[in-house]
Amino acid sequence: MPQISEDVFVILTVCTGNVCRSPAVERLLSSKLGPSVQVRSAGTHALVGHPISEPMAALLRNAGIEESPFEARRLSEQLLKDANLVLPLTRAQRSLVVELWPAAVRRSFTLREFARLLSCVDPSTLPSGLLAERLRAAIPLAAAERGRARTSPDDDDVVDPFRLSDEVYAKSFEQMREAIETIVNVLTLDQAAG
Repeated sequence: MPQISEDVFVILTVCTGNVCRSPAVERLLSSKLGPSVQVRSAGTHALVGHPISEPMAALLRNAGIEESPFEARRLSEQLLKDANLVLPLTRAQRSLVVELWPAAVRRSFTLREFARLLSCVDPSTLPSGLLAERLRAAIPLAAAERGRARTSPDDDDVVDPFRLSDEVYAKSFEQMREAIETIVNVLTLDQAAG
């Protein structure tokens, strides 16, 4: 049985119930980042044991991404300690993450905030090699961009679609997909040439 290598980078994505947004981000990122990055998810008030909500599962299937098997789980201090990068879906959830484990402050960004800050980082300053290495180097560079531009929570939060219309699910999914596309583009730029 292969052991998890120290070269593996762990991303933890966090929402409220762990049945809509965070599992969607988990599956979307996992489909793009390859074997050196492991993506997990959890909820601050998780519907423990539940599958991904059907409207979000349908959006994932339509994007060609497998949505099951999946069981929601509650956020814990240990999950935060095991993660190299924490991506909550709202500023309020980021506050809960930092409250639960204050040391997470330097490695926690909302998903959309991380995408926005990472887009200010010159990809050529990241090391060539595994995406895990590039992600490790990207975190302090993204953090250094914090506070350079004023933003509102609307810029950094992903709308919560739980029990709302298909249109709200579609909007939420699109906000996540766009942020993930930005993150993946910055991390993989220059990789093809290297």
